[in-house]
Amino acid sequence: MRTWALLLPLLMATAQAQVCSVDKTVFEVKENTNSSEPLLDIYVPEGQQVTLGPSSTRFAFRIQGTQLFLNVTPDYEVTQLRVFVSVLDVNDNAPQFPYVARVWKVPEDTKVNTTIIPETELEAQDLDKDDILFYTLQEVTLGASDFFSLMGTNRPALRLDQPLDFEKCRNMTFQLLVRDTQEENVEPSHTATATLVLEVQPADLRPPWFLPCTYSDAYVCIQAQYQGTVPTGHKLPGALVLQPGPIYAVDGDWAISQPIVYSFMKGHEDGTFSIDASTGNLTMSKSVPSPKTFLLVVKGEQADHGRYSVTQVTVEARDANGSLPRFPESLYRGTVARGSGVGVAVKDAAAPSQPLRIRAQDPEFPDLNSAITYQITNNSNFRMDGEAVLTNALLVHTGVFYAEVEAKNTVTSGTATTVVEIQVSEQEPAPTGTSGAGGGSTTNKPSGDQRFSAVEMAALGGVLGALLLLALIALMVLVHKLYGHRLKCCSGKALEPQPQGFDNQAFVSEEANWAPAPSPSPRPGRPPTPEPVTPGPTSPSPATLHHVPESPAVARDGEDPAAVRSILTKERRPEGGYKAVWFGEDIGAEADVVVLNEPASEADGAGDSGSEGSGDAGSDAGPGRGTEDPPGADSIYF
Repeated sequence: MRTWALLLPLLMATAQAQVCSVDKTVFEVKENTNSSEPLLDIYVPEGQQVTLGPSSTRFAFRIQGTQLFLNVTPDYEVTQLRVFVSVLDVNDNAPQFPYVARVWKVPEDTKVNTTIIPETELEAQDLDKDDILFYTLQEVTLGASDFFSLMGTNRPALRLDQPLDFEKCRNMTFQLLVRDTQEENVEPSHTATATLVLEVQPADLRPPWFLPCTYSDAYVCIQAQYQGTVPTGHKLPGALVLQPGPIYAVDGDWAISQPIVYSFMKGHEDGTFSIDASTGNLTMSKSVPSPKTFLLVVKGEQADHGRYSVTQVTVEARDANGSLPRFPESLYRGTVARGSGVGVAVKDAAAPSQPLRIRAQDPEFPDLNSAITYQITNNSNFRMDGEAVLTNALLVHTGVFYAEVEAKNTVTSGTATTVVEIQVSEQEPAPTGTSGAGGGSTTNKPSGDQRFSAVEMAALGGVLGALLLLALIALMVLVHKLYGHRLKCCSGKALEPQPQGFDNQAFVSEEANWAPAPSPSPRPGRPPTPEPVTPGPTSPSPATLHHVPESPAVARDGEDPAAVRSILTKERRPEGGYKAVWFGEDIGAEADVVVLNEPASEADGAGDSGSEGSGDAGSDAGPGRGTEDPPGADSIYF
């Protein structure tokens, strides 16, 4: 018998590469041996599979699980067998980006469809060699996906889709997602992400803009043209006043903001005007002898000579004779304290903390405003100092002063006037005392240094006195309403009866019969109204004073007098007096009930005092009060 060896070089190499191993790579088998046992065990890492390689004698070997079996009975003289074991790759590794976050700078003037970032700088790596990676670009900055996109699903190169604008969007952030499967919900599937930040760099795209722009957007400015007027025969010392403003240009690329250099391109040949290269101020080099119009073309160029733009300045020379200045207000108001000396500024009445300013302007030649002088023509107490009003004398009296201010243009000799109303008021008070250095006493100042003037104190006293008088009058009215009847009772005079009232005077006398009064006989007409009894010089008796022949309740028009009956009560009121009430037979729930109390005169009180304690029921029930009753206790009428 002979033995032969099986060599497994490929198995060994593959096993080492894939971390797969066998316990031996060379083994011997006797010929003519039919063995059911495995030849060897193969160690395969989790997630991997092992199969026979293409160079193996496939019919002679098989792999079951991780074991190698022999399928034939070997013959040394005839048979030569070879076996190669290969390990299959499975998806067990996630892709990885070589960066977590990365920043790229993109020039603003980059052309559309340009590849901003190549594929080699963005792609991820996967250890599974057979995996195909799929990329997705997700925007983090809102609207960023409108500017950038990927070249393809499997090509992570970044491409520009539309022009960039530094002013609108300076930074854009994306998240780049990679997956090793095309579908999201398959198993196994692995993903990885990385952050991309794109910073837009400003580029010199726009020329200088002369301000103000009549229309502008991010790229275009329809710039201003300037106009001015100068007087003939005069050389103005300062920069010309132009409309709509001074010559001024800025770099259209705000982020770059190159300085602007100004110069003439046309219209300055005679040398009448000059322009400041750094400020753009236009000045006169000489006067213009006669009316003329100048068309000046001004150039504004970036300091780096990258870009420039031009504008037109129209200057008209006019005859200045007869041009008059104008005041914007016809009346100015100021205020100053009494006692102010010479040279004190008059304050603006509308803004007392600010000095009063009076300013005139020449509407035709604004450049001549600086040539206007001012003076007060009719009041020696004040004078002008430029545009300010100052005191010219000691102000000893309070009051309102008026002054006429004249404005004169020294170039055109034109004049204009306005009026100033100056209120001279009391001087503001000074502190009432000063503390000594030792921190002790405070010395009062003279009485003339008061917080309020005598006129103000008098006005305050008058107001307070009027308020006090009103308060007293209101108090007297209130007392009269609440306690007037008591005051009348205490004065010793009997109250006169009210004939038109509802007092039941027929039953207040001591001699009154307390039986129910008979119903009045029917009469065809209205019963005559009893005339009131006028008291004589002497106090009448209660019977004479209060006797009434019939009930005060009379029939109304169209009613039956028999329908009215009187009801009397002898109920004694605790505080004295009686109450008598009449009801109609057909009185309803809405009828009023009136309780009448009879006041007692001094004579009644005197007469009743003699009958008290006699035990007579009639006298005990009389309307008079005893001397112990408080005066006026029952003198209330409804």
